[in-house]
Amino acid sequence: MATTKLTLSMEPEVVYRAKKYAKNRNISLSRLIQDFLEKSIENETPKDNLKANIPHEIQSLIGILKGPAISKKQLREMKSDHLKEKYGL
Repeated sequence: MATTKLTLSMEPEVVYRAKKYAKNRNISLSRLIQDFLEKSIENETPKDNLKANIPHEIQSLIGILKGPAISKKQLREMKSDHLKEKYGL
């Protein structure tokens, strides 16, 4: 499998501890980070992804009203309206 070079910026103490952790497990720091990212992405569900893209203000409103559920289309429209207002578009 081909690999791609990636540059990351981190606190020096984190890098030091991560290198030590990887060395103690006989793996490279690249492998450690790749494994972590793969597990993180694998554990993410589409619902988590959708919820992560909704502003906190709107998320806090979900479920407070009784009635029919809000459709994904309505949520996208609400998000779009929120961003237009926020950024003056």
